[in-house]
Amino acid sequence: MTEPTSKASLSPWTFVLPLALAQFVASYAGTTMNVAVDSIAKDIGTDVRGVQTAITLFTLTMAALMIPGSKLTDIWGRKRCFLLGLVIYGTGGLIASLSQGITSLTIGYSLFEGVGSALMIPPIYILVTVLFSDIQTRAKFFGVVSGAAGIGAAAGPLIGGVITSTVSWRASFGLQVAIVAAVIFLTLRVPSPPAARAKPHFDITGTLLSATGLVFVVVGVLQSGDYGWFKARKDFSLGNTVIIHEGGISPVWLFLGLGAVFLGWFFLHIRSDERRGKQPLVSMRVLRNRTSNLGLVTQNLQWLIMQGGFFVISVYLQTVRHFSAIRTGLTLTPATAGILMASAVAERLAKRRPQRTLIWAGFATTAVGLGLLLLLARATSSFLAYVPGLLAVGLGAGVMLTASVNVVQSAFPEEDQGEISGVSRSVSNLGSSLGTALVGSVLVSPVVKGNWHYVLALSTLVVIAVIGLATALRLPREKAKAPTIRPVAGDITRDG
Repeated sequence: MTEPTSKASLSPWTFVLPLALAQFVASYAGTTMNVAVDSIAKDIGTDVRGVQTAITLFTLTMAALMIPGSKLTDIWGRKRCFLLGLVIYGTGGLIASLSQGITSLTIGYSLFEGVGSALMIPPIYILVTVLFSDIQTRAKFFGVVSGAAGIGAAAGPLIGGVITSTVSWRASFGLQVAIVAAVIFLTLRVPSPPAARAKPHFDITGTLLSATGLVFVVVGVLQSGDYGWFKARKDFSLGNTVIIHEGGISPVWLFLGLGAVFLGWFFLHIRSDERRGKQPLVSMRVLRNRTSNLGLVTQNLQWLIMQGGFFVISVYLQTVRHFSAIRTGLTLTPATAGILMASAVAERLAKRRPQRTLIWAGFATTAVGLGLLLLLARATSSFLAYVPGLLAVGLGAGVMLTASVNVVQSAFPEEDQGEISGVSRSVSNLGSSLGTALVGSVLVSPVVKGNWHYVLALSTLVVIAVIGLATALRLPREKAKAPTIRPVAGDITRDG
Protein backbone atom coordinates (compact mmCIF):
# COMPACT_ATOMS: atom_id res chain seq x y z
CA MET A 1 0.00 0.00 0.00
CA THR A 2 1.31 3.40 -0.91
CA GLU A 3 1.76 5.69 2.03
CA PRO A 4 0.41 9.26 2.14
CA THR A 5 2.61 11.87 0.60
CA SER A 6 3.36 13.38 3.99
CA LYS A 7 4.32 11.73 7.30
CA ALA A 8 4.37 8.27 5.75
CA SER A 9 4.85 6.66 9.16
CA LEU A 10 1.20 7.34 9.99
CA SER A 11 -1.50 4.87 9.02
CA PRO A 12 -3.54 5.89 5.95
CA TRP A 13 -6.66 5.60 8.12
CA THR A 14 -5.35 8.49 10.21
CA PHE A 15 -6.00 10.66 7.16
CA VAL A 16 -9.14 9.02 5.78
CA LEU A 17 -11.22 8.43 8.92
CA PRO A 18 -11.98 12.12 9.68
CA LEU A 19 -12.81 12.78 6.02
CA ALA A 20 -15.20 9.82 5.90
CA LEU A 21 -16.87 10.86 9.16
CA ALA A 22 -17.31 14.43 7.90
CA GLN A 23 -18.95 13.18 4.70
CA PHE A 24 -21.17 10.87 6.75
CA VAL A 25 -22.47 13.61 9.04
CA ALA A 26 -23.14 16.03 6.16
CA SER A 27 -25.14 13.38 4.30
CA TYR A 28 -26.94 12.32 7.47
CA ALA A 29 -28.07 15.90 8.13
CA GLY A 30 -29.65 16.07 4.70
CA THR A 31 -32.10 13.20 5.24
CA THR A 32 -32.67 12.82 8.97
CA MET A 33 -34.87 15.93 9.35
CA ASN A 34 -37.72 14.48 7.29
CA VAL A 35 -38.70 11.87 9.86
CA ALA A 36 -38.77 14.44 12.67
CA VAL A 37 -40.91 17.07 10.93
CA ASP A 38 -43.96 16.53 13.13
CA SER A 39 -41.98 16.29 16.39
CA ILE A 40 -40.01 19.46 15.66
CA ALA A 41 -43.09 21.42 14.62
CA LYS A 42 -44.95 20.56 17.84
CA ASP A 43 -41.95 21.16 20.08
CA ILE A 44 -40.97 24.62 18.86
CA GLY A 45 -44.46 25.90 18.13
CA THR A 46 -44.44 25.97 14.35
CA ASP A 47 -46.06 23.90 11.59
CA VAL A 48 -44.97 21.61 8.78
CA ARG A 49 -44.49 24.65 6.54
CA GLY A 50 -41.98 26.15 8.97
CA VAL A 51 -39.86 23.00 9.15
CA GLN A 52 -40.16 22.60 5.36
CA THR A 53 -38.71 26.10 4.94
CA ALA A 54 -35.77 25.27 7.21
CA ILE A 55 -34.98 22.11 5.21
CA THR A 56 -35.30 24.02 1.94
CA LEU A 57 -33.00 26.82 3.10
CA PHE A 58 -30.38 24.30 4.28
CA THR A 59 -29.94 22.84 0.82
CA LEU A 60 -30.33 26.28 -0.78
CA THR A 61 -27.43 27.61 1.29
CA MET A 62 -25.26 24.76 0.07
CA ALA A 63 -26.39 25.27 -3.53
CA ALA A 64 -25.56 28.98 -3.39
CA LEU A 65 -22.16 28.57 -1.72
CA MET A 66 -20.75 25.27 -3.02
CA ILE A 67 -18.92 26.83 -5.97
CA PRO A 68 -17.45 29.68 -3.87
CA GLY A 69 -16.54 27.06 -1.26
CA SER A 70 -14.53 25.15 -3.87
CA LYS A 71 -12.63 28.32 -4.75
CA LEU A 72 -11.91 29.13 -1.10
CA THR A 73 -10.41 25.67 -0.64
CA ASP A 74 -7.48 26.66 -2.87
CA ILE A 75 -7.26 30.20 -1.49
CA TRP A 76 -7.32 29.46 2.25
CA GLY A 77 -5.77 26.01 2.14
CA ARG A 78 -7.46 22.59 2.09
CA LYS A 79 -7.03 21.62 5.74
CA ARG A 80 -7.79 25.11 7.05
CA CYS A 81 -10.98 25.33 4.98
CA PHE A 82 -12.02 21.86 6.12
CA LEU A 83 -11.52 22.73 9.81
CA LEU A 84 -13.31 26.07 9.45
CA GLY A 85 -16.26 24.31 7.86
CA LEU A 86 -16.37 21.80 10.70
CA VAL A 87 -16.35 24.54 13.35
CA ILE A 88 -19.16 26.45 11.65
CA TYR A 89 -21.14 23.25 11.11
CA GLY A 90 -20.73 22.15 14.72
CA THR A 91 -21.78 25.58 15.96
CA GLY A 92 -24.90 25.33 13.84
CA GLY A 93 -25.72 21.90 15.22
CA LEU A 94 -25.40 23.20 18.78
CA ILE A 95 -27.66 26.19 18.06
CA ALA A 96 -30.24 23.93 16.41
CA SER A 97 -30.22 21.47 19.31
CA LEU A 98 -31.00 24.28 21.76
CA SER A 99 -33.47 26.16 19.56
CA GLN A 100 -36.82 27.18 21.06
CA GLY A 101 -38.37 28.55 17.87
CA ILE A 102 -38.21 28.35 14.12
CA THR A 103 -35.87 31.35 13.87
CA SER A 104 -33.06 29.81 15.92
CA LEU A 105 -33.59 26.44 14.21
CA THR A 106 -33.23 28.10 10.81
CA ILE A 107 -30.10 30.00 11.89
CA GLY A 108 -28.45 26.88 13.30
CA TYR A 109 -29.52 24.25 10.79
CA SER A 110 -30.17 26.14 7.57
CA LEU A 111 -27.52 28.86 7.80
CA PHE A 112 -24.62 27.61 9.93
CA GLU A 113 -24.77 23.95 8.91
CA GLY A 114 -25.34 24.96 5.28
CA VAL A 115 -22.33 27.29 5.24
CA GLY A 116 -20.24 24.71 7.12
CA SER A 117 -21.12 22.01 4.59
CA ALA A 118 -20.21 24.28 1.66
CA LEU A 119 -16.76 24.82 3.21
CA MET A 120 -15.96 21.29 4.41
CA ILE A 121 -17.28 19.14 1.55
CA PRO A 122 -15.08 20.45 -1.32
CA PRO A 123 -11.78 19.77 0.52
CA ILE A 124 -12.68 16.14 1.32
CA TYR A 125 -11.89 14.62 -2.06
CA ILE A 126 -9.11 17.10 -2.76
CA LEU A 127 -7.37 16.00 0.45
CA VAL A 128 -7.58 12.34 -0.56
CA THR A 129 -6.13 13.29 -3.94
CA VAL A 130 -3.11 15.16 -2.58
CA LEU A 131 -2.42 12.86 0.39
CA PHE A 132 -2.25 9.65 -1.65
CA SER A 133 -0.11 9.54 -4.78
CA ASP A 134 -0.81 5.95 -5.84
CA ILE A 135 -3.92 5.73 -8.07
CA GLN A 136 -5.12 2.38 -6.69
CA THR A 137 -4.75 3.48 -3.07
CA ARG A 138 -6.43 6.76 -3.89
CA ALA A 139 -9.34 4.96 -5.55
CA LYS A 140 -9.72 2.69 -2.54
CA PHE A 141 -10.12 5.58 -0.15
CA PHE A 142 -12.41 7.45 -2.52
CA GLY A 143 -14.62 4.39 -2.18
CA VAL A 144 -14.42 4.58 1.61
CA VAL A 145 -15.48 8.24 1.66
CA SER A 146 -18.23 7.73 -0.92
CA GLY A 147 -19.45 4.71 1.04
CA ALA A 148 -19.67 6.83 4.19
CA ALA A 149 -21.70 9.36 2.22
CA GLY A 150 -24.11 6.69 1.02
CA ILE A 151 -24.53 5.19 4.47
CA GLY A 152 -25.17 8.62 5.98
CA ALA A 153 -27.86 9.50 3.45
CA ALA A 154 -29.50 6.09 3.44
CA ALA A 155 -29.43 5.55 7.20
CA GLY A 156 -30.40 9.12 8.09
CA PRO A 157 -34.17 8.48 8.28
CA LEU A 158 -33.74 5.31 10.34
CA ILE A 159 -31.08 6.61 12.74
CA GLY A 160 -32.91 9.93 13.09
CA GLY A 161 -36.18 8.11 13.66
CA VAL A 162 -34.72 5.96 16.43
CA ILE A 163 -33.08 8.92 18.18
CA THR A 164 -36.15 11.15 17.84
CA SER A 165 -38.51 8.48 19.18
CA THR A 166 -36.31 7.24 22.04
CA VAL A 167 -34.68 10.52 23.11
CA SER A 168 -35.55 13.70 21.18
CA TRP A 169 -35.01 15.33 17.80
CA ARG A 170 -32.56 17.60 19.63
CA ALA A 171 -30.37 14.58 20.36
CA SER A 172 -30.03 14.01 16.63
CA PHE A 173 -28.35 17.41 16.32
CA GLY A 174 -26.34 16.58 19.43
CA LEU A 175 -25.04 13.47 17.67
CA GLN A 176 -23.87 15.61 14.77
CA VAL A 177 -22.04 17.96 17.15
CA ALA A 178 -20.33 15.00 18.84
CA ILE A 179 -19.19 13.54 15.50
CA VAL A 180 -17.92 16.93 14.32
CA ALA A 181 -15.95 17.37 17.56
CA ALA A 182 -14.36 13.95 17.02
CA VAL A 183 -13.54 14.84 13.40
CA ILE A 184 -11.86 18.09 14.47
CA PHE A 185 -9.74 16.19 17.01
CA LEU A 186 -8.74 13.56 14.43
CA THR A 187 -8.02 16.19 11.76
CA LEU A 188 -5.48 17.94 13.96
CA ARG A 189 -3.26 14.85 13.51
CA VAL A 190 -3.40 15.14 9.72
CA PRO A 191 -0.46 17.07 8.21
CA SER A 192 -1.27 20.08 6.10
CA PRO A 193 -1.09 19.14 2.42
CA PRO A 194 0.86 21.23 -0.08
CA ALA A 195 -0.82 24.49 -0.99
CA ALA A 196 -2.33 24.94 -4.43
CA ARG A 197 0.30 26.03 -6.97
CA ALA A 198 -1.65 29.10 -8.03
CA LYS A 199 -4.31 30.58 -5.82
CA PRO A 200 -7.39 31.46 -7.88
CA HIS A 201 -9.02 34.86 -7.82
CA PHE A 202 -12.17 34.92 -5.70
CA ASP A 203 -15.01 36.45 -7.67
CA ILE A 204 -17.01 38.28 -4.99
CA THR A 205 -19.39 39.93 -7.47
CA GLY A 206 -20.13 36.63 -9.19
CA THR A 207 -20.70 34.92 -5.85
CA LEU A 208 -23.19 37.57 -4.71
CA LEU A 209 -25.06 37.63 -8.02
CA SER A 210 -25.39 33.85 -8.34
CA ALA A 211 -26.34 33.35 -4.70
CA THR A 212 -28.93 36.15 -4.81
CA GLY A 213 -30.45 34.76 -7.99
CA LEU A 214 -30.78 31.25 -6.57
CA VAL A 215 -32.28 32.57 -3.33
CA PHE A 216 -34.96 34.54 -5.17
CA VAL A 217 -35.88 31.53 -7.32
CA VAL A 218 -36.31 29.14 -4.39
CA VAL A 219 -38.02 31.70 -2.15
CA GLY A 220 -40.37 32.41 -5.05
CA VAL A 221 -41.40 28.76 -5.20
CA LEU A 222 -41.93 28.80 -1.43
CA GLN A 223 -44.32 31.75 -1.77
CA SER A 224 -46.69 29.61 -3.84
CA GLY A 225 -47.81 27.86 -0.68
CA ASP A 226 -49.23 31.08 0.78
CA TYR A 227 -50.18 33.06 -2.32
CA GLY A 228 -50.80 30.46 -5.04
CA TRP A 229 -49.11 30.15 -8.43
CA PHE A 230 -51.22 32.49 -10.55
CA LYS A 231 -53.54 34.84 -8.64
CA ALA A 232 -52.61 36.11 -5.20
CA ARG A 233 -54.90 34.61 -2.56
CA LYS A 234 -54.21 37.56 -0.24
CA ASP A 235 -52.39 40.88 -0.16
CA PHE A 236 -48.60 40.67 -0.47
CA SER A 237 -46.98 43.35 1.65
CA LEU A 238 -43.50 44.57 2.48
CA GLY A 239 -43.74 46.22 5.87
CA ASN A 240 -46.93 48.29 5.82
CA THR A 241 -46.94 48.69 2.05
CA VAL A 242 -49.12 46.42 -0.08
CA ILE A 243 -47.10 45.49 -3.15
CA ILE A 244 -49.64 43.12 -4.75
CA HIS A 245 -53.33 43.14 -3.87
CA GLU A 246 -55.43 40.03 -3.48
CA GLY A 247 -56.50 38.80 -6.91
CA GLY A 248 -53.45 40.29 -8.62
CA ILE A 249 -50.61 38.29 -10.08
CA SER A 250 -49.01 35.97 -7.53
CA PRO A 251 -45.78 37.29 -5.92
CA VAL A 252 -44.23 33.98 -6.97
CA TRP A 253 -43.56 35.55 -10.37
CA LEU A 254 -42.12 38.68 -8.80
CA PHE A 255 -39.50 36.59 -6.99
CA LEU A 256 -38.85 34.35 -9.99
CA GLY A 257 -38.44 37.43 -12.17
CA LEU A 258 -35.94 38.96 -9.75
CA GLY A 259 -34.08 35.65 -9.65
CA ALA A 260 -33.91 35.58 -13.43
CA VAL A 261 -32.58 39.14 -13.49
CA PHE A 262 -29.77 38.38 -11.02
CA LEU A 263 -28.83 35.11 -12.75
CA GLY A 264 -28.82 36.88 -16.12
CA TRP A 265 -26.63 39.59 -14.59
CA PHE A 266 -24.35 36.83 -13.28
CA PHE A 267 -23.87 35.33 -16.75
CA LEU A 268 -23.15 38.76 -18.24
CA HIS A 269 -20.65 39.40 -15.45
CA ILE A 270 -18.65 36.19 -15.95
CA ARG A 271 -18.64 36.68 -19.73
CA SER A 272 -17.35 40.22 -19.27
CA ASP A 273 -14.66 39.08 -16.83
CA GLU A 274 -13.43 36.43 -19.24
CA ARG A 275 -13.24 38.91 -22.11
CA ARG A 276 -11.13 41.21 -19.92
CA GLY A 277 -8.79 38.37 -18.99
CA LYS A 278 -10.04 38.02 -15.42
CA GLN A 279 -10.91 34.78 -13.66
CA PRO A 280 -14.69 34.54 -13.08
CA LEU A 281 -16.48 32.32 -10.57
CA VAL A 282 -17.27 29.84 -13.38
CA SER A 283 -15.77 29.73 -16.86
CA MET A 284 -18.23 30.21 -19.71
CA ARG A 285 -16.91 27.10 -21.47
CA VAL A 286 -18.20 25.02 -18.55
CA LEU A 287 -21.69 26.38 -19.16
CA ARG A 288 -21.72 25.93 -22.95
CA ASN A 289 -21.36 22.15 -23.16
CA ARG A 290 -24.65 20.64 -24.40
CA THR A 291 -24.01 17.15 -23.03
CA SER A 292 -23.02 18.49 -19.63
CA ASN A 293 -26.00 20.86 -19.51
CA LEU A 294 -28.42 18.02 -20.22
CA GLY A 295 -26.69 15.95 -17.57
CA LEU A 296 -26.99 18.80 -15.06
CA VAL A 297 -30.72 19.06 -15.77
CA THR A 298 -31.13 15.35 -15.02
CA GLN A 299 -29.13 15.75 -11.81
CA ASN A 300 -31.31 18.63 -10.70
CA LEU A 301 -34.53 16.73 -11.42
CA GLN A 302 -33.26 13.58 -9.72
CA TRP A 303 -32.58 15.38 -6.46
CA LEU A 304 -35.83 17.32 -6.76
CA ILE A 305 -37.75 14.04 -7.01
CA MET A 306 -35.78 12.32 -4.25
CA GLN A 307 -35.96 15.10 -1.69
CA GLY A 308 -39.52 16.02 -2.61
CA GLY A 309 -40.60 12.39 -2.50
CA PHE A 310 -39.02 11.68 0.88
CA PHE A 311 -40.52 14.89 2.25
CA VAL A 312 -44.11 14.28 1.12
CA ILE A 313 -44.10 10.62 2.20
CA SER A 314 -42.59 11.46 5.59
CA VAL A 315 -45.15 14.23 6.20
CA TYR A 316 -47.99 11.93 5.09
CA LEU A 317 -46.89 9.13 7.42
CA GLN A 318 -46.54 11.48 10.39
CA THR A 319 -49.59 13.74 9.94
CA VAL A 320 -52.13 11.39 8.35
CA ARG A 321 -51.03 7.94 9.55
CA HIS A 322 -49.71 9.41 12.84
CA PHE A 323 -46.57 7.29 12.64
CA SER A 324 -43.79 7.95 15.12
CA ALA A 325 -40.41 9.11 13.87
CA ILE A 326 -38.92 5.62 14.20
CA ARG A 327 -41.83 3.99 12.41
CA THR A 328 -41.55 6.57 9.63
CA GLY A 329 -37.86 5.81 9.27
CA LEU A 330 -38.54 2.08 9.12
CA THR A 331 -41.23 2.57 6.49
CA LEU A 332 -38.76 4.49 4.30
CA THR A 333 -36.14 1.74 4.61
CA PRO A 334 -37.00 0.07 1.25
CA ALA A 335 -36.13 3.29 -0.57
CA THR A 336 -32.80 3.70 1.20
CA ALA A 337 -32.04 0.01 0.66
CA GLY A 338 -32.80 0.44 -3.05
CA ILE A 339 -30.41 3.39 -3.30
CA LEU A 340 -27.60 1.45 -1.63
CA MET A 341 -28.16 -1.69 -3.70
CA ALA A 342 -28.20 0.22 -6.97
CA SER A 343 -25.17 2.29 -5.99
CA ALA A 344 -23.25 -0.89 -5.12
CA VAL A 345 -23.58 -2.18 -8.70
CA ALA A 346 -23.35 1.22 -10.39
CA GLU A 347 -19.75 0.68 -11.53
CA ARG A 348 -20.56 -2.68 -13.17
CA LEU A 349 -23.66 -1.26 -14.83
CA ALA A 350 -21.64 1.66 -16.18
CA LYS A 351 -19.26 -0.77 -17.91
CA ARG A 352 -22.10 -2.70 -19.54
CA ARG A 353 -24.61 0.00 -20.46
CA PRO A 354 -24.37 3.56 -21.83
CA GLN A 355 -24.81 6.26 -19.20
CA ARG A 356 -27.77 7.62 -21.18
CA THR A 357 -29.54 4.27 -20.86
CA LEU A 358 -28.97 4.12 -17.10
CA ILE A 359 -30.33 7.63 -16.62
CA TRP A 360 -33.55 7.18 -18.58
CA ALA A 361 -34.07 3.74 -17.05
CA GLY A 362 -33.64 5.30 -13.61
CA PHE A 363 -36.25 7.97 -14.31
CA ALA A 364 -38.64 5.37 -15.71
CA THR A 365 -38.20 3.10 -12.66
CA THR A 366 -38.67 6.03 -10.31
CA ALA A 367 -41.87 7.08 -12.09
CA VAL A 368 -43.18 3.50 -11.80
CA GLY A 369 -42.34 3.53 -8.08
CA LEU A 370 -44.22 6.78 -7.52
CA GLY A 371 -47.15 5.33 -9.47
CA LEU A 372 -47.16 2.23 -7.24
CA LEU A 373 -47.29 4.45 -4.16
CA LEU A 374 -50.31 6.25 -5.63
CA LEU A 375 -52.03 2.94 -6.40
CA LEU A 376 -51.20 0.88 -3.31
CA ALA A 377 -50.57 3.22 -0.36
CA ARG A 378 -53.78 4.23 1.40
CA ALA A 379 -54.62 5.78 4.75
CA THR A 380 -55.29 2.29 6.12
CA SER A 381 -52.63 0.34 4.21
CA SER A 382 -50.08 -1.83 5.98
CA PHE A 383 -46.32 -1.31 5.81
CA LEU A 384 -46.08 -3.87 2.98
CA ALA A 385 -48.13 -1.65 0.67
CA TYR A 386 -45.31 0.91 0.63
CA VAL A 387 -42.50 -1.56 -0.09
CA PRO A 388 -42.84 -2.02 -3.90
CA GLY A 389 -43.14 1.69 -4.65
CA LEU A 390 -40.39 2.84 -2.27
CA LEU A 391 -38.02 0.09 -3.41
CA ALA A 392 -38.56 1.06 -7.06
CA VAL A 393 -37.97 4.73 -6.27
CA GLY A 394 -34.73 3.86 -4.45
CA LEU A 395 -33.48 1.55 -7.20
CA GLY A 396 -34.28 4.11 -9.89
CA ALA A 397 -32.54 6.90 -8.02
CA GLY A 398 -29.48 4.81 -7.22
CA VAL A 399 -29.05 3.73 -10.85
CA MET A 400 -29.23 7.20 -12.39
CA LEU A 401 -27.45 9.39 -9.85
CA THR A 402 -23.94 8.12 -10.46
CA ALA A 403 -24.58 7.87 -14.22
CA SER A 404 -25.55 11.55 -14.39
CA VAL A 405 -22.39 12.55 -12.53
CA ASN A 406 -20.32 10.49 -14.97
CA VAL A 407 -21.98 12.18 -17.96
CA VAL A 408 -21.31 15.65 -16.58
CA GLN A 409 -17.73 15.01 -15.43
CA SER A 410 -16.73 13.07 -18.56
CA ALA A 411 -17.73 15.99 -20.78
CA PHE A 412 -14.66 17.98 -19.66
CA PRO A 413 -10.88 17.55 -19.58
CA GLU A 414 -8.93 17.18 -16.35
CA GLU A 415 -8.19 20.90 -15.96
CA ASP A 416 -11.93 21.72 -15.74
CA GLN A 417 -12.84 19.05 -13.20
CA GLY A 418 -12.68 21.36 -10.20
CA GLU A 419 -15.08 23.89 -11.70
CA ILE A 420 -17.59 21.41 -13.08
CA SER A 421 -17.55 19.49 -9.78
CA GLY A 422 -18.58 22.65 -7.95
CA VAL A 423 -21.31 23.38 -10.51
CA SER A 424 -22.53 19.78 -10.28
CA ARG A 425 -22.83 19.86 -6.49
CA SER A 426 -24.53 23.25 -6.61
CA VAL A 427 -27.11 22.06 -9.16
CA SER A 428 -27.82 18.91 -7.14
CA ASN A 429 -28.41 20.87 -3.94
CA LEU A 430 -30.60 23.33 -5.83
CA GLY A 431 -32.72 20.39 -6.95
CA SER A 432 -33.08 19.22 -3.36
CA SER A 433 -34.08 22.70 -2.28
CA LEU A 434 -36.64 23.05 -5.07
CA GLY A 435 -38.01 19.59 -4.32
CA THR A 436 -38.90 20.46 -0.74
CA ALA A 437 -40.19 23.91 -1.72
CA LEU A 438 -42.33 22.65 -4.60
CA VAL A 439 -43.84 19.67 -2.80
CA GLY A 440 -44.43 21.77 0.31
CA SER A 441 -46.34 24.33 -1.72
CA VAL A 442 -48.57 21.58 -3.13
CA LEU A 443 -49.24 20.15 0.33
CA VAL A 444 -50.72 23.44 1.56
CA SER A 445 -52.53 24.25 -1.69
CA PRO A 446 -56.31 24.91 -1.37
CA VAL A 447 -56.88 23.46 -4.85
CA VAL A 448 -57.74 20.08 -3.31
CA LYS A 449 -59.01 19.01 0.10
CA GLY A 450 -58.10 16.34 2.62
CA ASN A 451 -55.54 13.67 1.77
CA TRP A 452 -55.78 14.53 -1.92
CA HIS A 453 -52.94 16.98 -1.26
CA TYR A 454 -50.58 14.02 -1.06
CA VAL A 455 -51.98 12.50 -4.23
CA LEU A 456 -51.45 15.81 -6.03
CA ALA A 457 -47.89 16.13 -4.64
CA LEU A 458 -46.88 12.62 -5.76
CA SER A 459 -48.56 13.14 -9.13
CA THR A 460 -46.48 16.31 -9.57
CA LEU A 461 -43.33 14.27 -8.97
CA VAL A 462 -44.45 11.70 -11.55
CA VAL A 463 -44.75 14.50 -14.12
CA ILE A 464 -41.25 15.73 -13.22
CA ALA A 465 -39.91 12.17 -13.59
CA VAL A 466 -41.37 12.05 -17.09
CA ILE A 467 -39.67 15.38 -17.90
CA GLY A 468 -36.41 13.89 -16.60
CA LEU A 469 -36.92 10.84 -18.81
CA ALA A 470 -37.46 13.07 -21.86
CA THR A 471 -34.31 15.03 -21.01
CA ALA A 472 -32.27 11.84 -20.63
CA LEU A 473 -33.40 10.62 -24.05
CA ARG A 474 -31.83 13.78 -25.56
CA LEU A 475 -28.39 12.82 -24.25
CA PRO A 476 -25.89 11.56 -26.87
CA ARG A 477 -26.31 7.89 -27.75
CA GLU A 478 -22.60 7.18 -27.57
CA LYS A 479 -21.49 5.29 -24.51
CA ALA A 480 -19.86 7.73 -22.11
CA LYS A 481 -16.22 7.06 -21.41
CA ALA A 482 -15.39 5.97 -17.91
CA PRO A 483 -14.13 9.14 -16.25
CA THR A 484 -10.49 9.14 -15.20
CA ILE A 485 -11.17 11.68 -12.50
CA ARG A 486 -11.81 11.69 -8.83
CA PRO A 487 -15.35 10.85 -7.71
CA VAL A 488 -17.57 13.76 -6.79
CA ALA A 489 -18.71 14.25 -3.23
CA GLY A 490 -22.43 13.76 -3.16
CA ASP A 491 -22.80 11.53 -6.22
CA ILE A 492 -25.21 9.35 -4.26
CA THR A 493 -26.05 11.78 -1.50
CA ARG A 494 -27.08 15.37 -1.05
CA ASP A 495 -23.90 17.26 -0.29
CA GLY A 496 -25.33 17.22 0.51
